[in-house]
Amino acid sequence: MTTAVVPGSPLPSQGDRNVYYILTDDFAYGSKLFPAGSMCFLKERTYLHSIACGTTSTPYMRVTMLEGHSIVTIEAEILQPVNEEEAVFLLAINTLNERLNYFLDRCSLEAAVKATVGQQVMVDLNQQLFTGTIRYVGKITKSPLSSSLCPSYFGVELQGDGEGRGHSDGTYIGSEYFKCKENCGLFLPLNKIRFIPALGGDPAREEPKPDVDEVVPVKVGDTIGFYLDDVFRQGIAMDVYKEGTQWFVKVCPEEEGPTDVFRDIPMDSVVKEGLLSPVFEPDMAPGSLRQLKRERSGSGEELESEKQSLDVNSMVQITLDKGNLVSGIIRWLGYLPKIEPKMAGVELDEEKGVTDGEWLGTRYFHCPSKRGLFVKLQSCQPDMRFQCVSSGLLDPSTCSRIDSPEVLANFPPLRNGTAVSVLQGRMRGIQGHCNSCYMDAALFSLFSCTSVLDSMLFKPSLPPDGHVQKILRDEIVNPLRRNGFVAANSVMHLRQQLTEKGQCSSFATSEKDPEEFLNLIMHHILGIEPLLKLQSGGQKEQECYCYQIFIDKQEELVVPNVQQLVEHSFLSSNLKLVEIPSCFIIQMPRFGKEYKMFSKIIPSLELDLTDLLLDSPRECFVCGDVATQECSECFKDEMFAVTGMKQYCDSCCRQAHSHYRRKAHRPTKLHVPEEFQSRSLMDSPRIPRERMELFAVLCIETSHYVSFVKYGPEKENWLFFDSMADRHGDENGFNIPIVTLCPEVAKYLQLPVAALAMEQSRDMEGVAKRLFCDAYMYMYQSKKMALYK
Repeated sequence: MTTAVVPGSPLPSQGDRNVYYILTDDFAYGSKLFPAGSMCFLKERTYLHSIACGTTSTPYMRVTMLEGHSIVTIEAEILQPVNEEEAVFLLAINTLNERLNYFLDRCSLEAAVKATVGQQVMVDLNQQLFTGTIRYVGKITKSPLSSSLCPSYFGVELQGDGEGRGHSDGTYIGSEYFKCKENCGLFLPLNKIRFIPALGGDPAREEPKPDVDEVVPVKVGDTIGFYLDDVFRQGIAMDVYKEGTQWFVKVCPEEEGPTDVFRDIPMDSVVKEGLLSPVFEPDMAPGSLRQLKRERSGSGEELESEKQSLDVNSMVQITLDKGNLVSGIIRWLGYLPKIEPKMAGVELDEEKGVTDGEWLGTRYFHCPSKRGLFVKLQSCQPDMRFQCVSSGLLDPSTCSRIDSPEVLANFPPLRNGTAVSVLQGRMRGIQGHCNSCYMDAALFSLFSCTSVLDSMLFKPSLPPDGHVQKILRDEIVNPLRRNGFVAANSVMHLRQQLTEKGQCSSFATSEKDPEEFLNLIMHHILGIEPLLKLQSGGQKEQECYCYQIFIDKQEELVVPNVQQLVEHSFLSSNLKLVEIPSCFIIQMPRFGKEYKMFSKIIPSLELDLTDLLLDSPRECFVCGDVATQECSECFKDEMFAVTGMKQYCDSCCRQAHSHYRRKAHRPTKLHVPEEFQSRSLMDSPRIPRERMELFAVLCIETSHYVSFVKYGPEKENWLFFDSMADRHGDENGFNIPIVTLCPEVAKYLQLPVAALAMEQSRDMEGVAKRLFCDAYMYMYQSKKMALYK
């Protein structure tokens, strides 16, 4: 078996330096276990010497662990090289599972390497995001060994709402690395930083960066005066730009009322605030001017009271000059220097803005260049396409036509605090409509918090099927990851396309099963490679996308876990996996949608495939040596453990089957790879385990599908999604999708099996009952294999 190298991995260059690696899987060495995500190194001269001696093809490498500095012989297949620039940032992440995730997420790691002092970032503090500026990048501790590596951290100054939430003024253990206000500084590892993606600017308009010998008298935020239709006006400079040799100012006039009508005025036709005088207001007595300001203030208060329902993350529409309507999301609310009305910082859906969230050198929010706009809050109107989010006072007939715009930029899956901030709440997730819950739950599970099947979005497809792929990517997945919401009409658009291309004419209206939808879109339309390759008893290889568990009723399995069910099913059908899948979708045993074979099933957070793989080295379950024989009858023997296939080395097999109760058993020979045939238990490490991690569970109750999605590494990190959790109005109304946190799941995962069996489902907290009692489909991923597929 060969191991592909992640793009960007280093090739060793000559010199007496270290070559660094990260473990992509758990590895046991004697009594020690080195989890996936651990890091190690070897001397470059040792590596070069092995090349010169022609020993680089050996399946093992002798390395030094960065944590603990023990010298270990590790299987080369699970080592991935890391260049030193990346290694220092990975080493700062203490949670090994998260460290491996960031190694696999090339975008975040490459952004960390390129990060510079002064760069704006978002900081994850207790699952909340705050604005910050990088003030320092580097080490803050000394390595105990001169040859070892020091982790690199980001020294960040918190700004805006984050001020006062830090623990430092730029000093750490008596050493000053940067200066900032007290309790505004933090030293953070890579996993607590969110880098803002930058898009290319508009070449037709230059940012207000004048030449060295050219001075621009007006800056963004200045109050200026100008003449419009022979009437003198005042306003705020929203943008300063150059077209050819002429400078212009984009102005928001103060007298335009609740609609922000922007005017583009030549620079030589405006007067800065400091140069204004009463002579420019000849028709107004001082009293009338004060009266006008009071009237404006009063009307502003009335309008502001009408806008109280608008908050950060509200979907809004804004009317610009000439009646042009733009839509966006409020990212910030507050007051700007020198501006009286309450302002909103809006991230627009299109590049029709003037900023990336910065105002007069201070950053208030983050968005791509030319997507940000600061406007008076009273100029924002609730977006008619999303007006169902706000209140029950809206016309249901209007709300039933909710729309969500396409998102053409590609967004990564949501994880940890970002997933919570974007997805949690009412009118979040995918909106259900007309029996769509099977599709809503499947799509939310597959794409909200994982990228394991993102190949469906980008795989080259034939022109007739490219339209389906575009709908899936631009109308469903990207809006879900960017805005946290997908309207029902987007899913209906996909359902209509599936109806046209499928063998069934009722995809747009009828109730279906998730596996029927997945088989159609993966196989018949997008034509992606089957997720599973199976072989039964030496027969021809079989391929499929989902695996249905078939087993007889097992009296000893009162409350089984997924690992046990998969093993029993594979054994009863004499099945083996030909290769490790990147995604393993497993359907639970049922008789129709009503009858469940088990009242409860325990989710296995990890699925161990080691003993289910064809022609893969396996471990004797008695002594740990290389297994040479397998016995299916011993698997059912009550004397042995319930979980785990039963395979033996020759010695243990003879001993186990010397018992009179097992003399009739007929063990079968296992294929042992050549490199393991002469292996000795005493001088070689244990056989590595191949494990997959659970990322989502689909559940069904009374023909309605919901889903649980794991958004982080902790046992408590679960989201519960229901596309039809609530409803507004009657037959002319619409469904309200809801995403909630369900940390109570962890409590039941930690219970002993006997205690869980005695637990009454009606007494289980929150939505935990649905996960344990109504599971229909489990979804597992192998991030290591996703690198290659």
